[in-house]
Amino acid sequence: MKILKFGGTSVGSAQRIKGLLEIVDPQERQIVVLSAVAGTTNALVEIGHAFLAGKTEEALGLVKQHKDKYEELIKELFTTEQGLGKGKNLIDYHFNYIASLGNEMFTPIEEKIILAQGELLSTTLFHFHLEEIGVSSVLLPALDFMKIDEDNEPMVPYIGEKLSALLAEHSDNTLFITQGYICRNSFGEIDNLRRGGSDYTASLIGAAIQADEVQIWTDIDGMHNNDPRVVKGTQPIANLSFDEAAELAYFGAKILHPQSVFPAQRYNVPVRLLNTMDSQAVGTLISKEGGSKGQIRAIAAKDGITAIHIHSSRMLLAYGFLRKIFEIFERYKTPIDMITTSEVAVSLTVDETRNLDDIIKEVEDFGSVHIDRDQTIVCVVGDFSANTHGYAAKVLDAIKHLPLRMISYGGSDYNVSILLDTSHKTEALRSLHNRLF
Repeated sequence: MKILKFGGTSVGSAQRIKGLLEIVDPQERQIVVLSAVAGTTNALVEIGHAFLAGKTEEALGLVKQHKDKYEELIKELFTTEQGLGKGKNLIDYHFNYIASLGNEMFTPIEEKIILAQGELLSTTLFHFHLEEIGVSSVLLPALDFMKIDEDNEPMVPYIGEKLSALLAEHSDNTLFITQGYICRNSFGEIDNLRRGGSDYTASLIGAAIQADEVQIWTDIDGMHNNDPRVVKGTQPIANLSFDEAAELAYFGAKILHPQSVFPAQRYNVPVRLLNTMDSQAVGTLISKEGGSKGQIRAIAAKDGITAIHIHSSRMLLAYGFLRKIFEIFERYKTPIDMITTSEVAVSLTVDETRNLDDIIKEVEDFGSVHIDRDQTIVCVVGDFSANTHGYAAKVLDAIKHLPLRMISYGGSDYNVSILLDTSHKTEALRSLHNRLF
């Protein structure tokens, strides 16, 4: 069985929803995972924020505004009176439900319920469209099998058990449709896998049922060797290893959700990145084997980084210092991206700053603290194992004209990471590309 995930742009219009059948084969056993229609999640976030702020009239205005867009979409999607009627009833139900949530005490729980409506809409609309044109499909509610534990970690054995039972109930069917992004938490409440989580859903499903392949369909022809938005002449990479793809996804390659690689890697399920707009493009295959060794493979950049520099003379030969620092970040559930150390100082970076002020207050007990905001991590991914030589020197030589704040090398066999001010990001990406490829 294959898992095919389509992002928001791939279902961004009635025409594109209809076009999915050019890729989806109803005769082949497949699970189709859909994101919300493009723009929907952002609109739902805005509605939720308005309700949360007590701006009920503003929220209801946004509900109507977005419902009107769906009214236009179903007029293009359905060609029969019956199909249009089902589509109308569907959007009436969901948008009336969203509006009704403003009549009660609105909490983050209701906010997550609102965020789930986008995927529930897109999957049901696709299912109704297939029904109208005589293509058999089964709608599998993700809320019946996708679950996270108290640490917000997906429960893969649970997902596999529940989903396998649902598939067994429909053993005569070949085409299944389910929602990306949404899930239930350990309390049974509606929750989600965070933004970009539809990729994660597809990877988790693939891992849980040991699928033959997970396909991530988006609007770009595979993982490129640099950011095509700012660098000319980038090329898609035909093959990547799980480790290389994980580094690129984490450090800024937008085509893939950072966490999606890990379930596939753990259960050795290949992931293929493909282009909905050009289904004949080769794309990128992510697998255990990967591509050629002894090469620099790609460059990615992650913005929104804050660097924290801690200086303390007491650090000299003091065991337990780093443990105490890390415990503070752990307590606030704030992950660290990069870290460098010296005898009397440690520098580290974070991209989650929600609890930064509280973290700094506690860290100041261990020494003086300096903060650099608006930083970017540029990550060069390739073969940086102990047997290779000269690559790190090439990387640093390419950006020797730029001021660097931190360098991380040796923590992984697959990357060299550099921290610099975001204002230098574009120049760094272009300079590295010209020198390395």
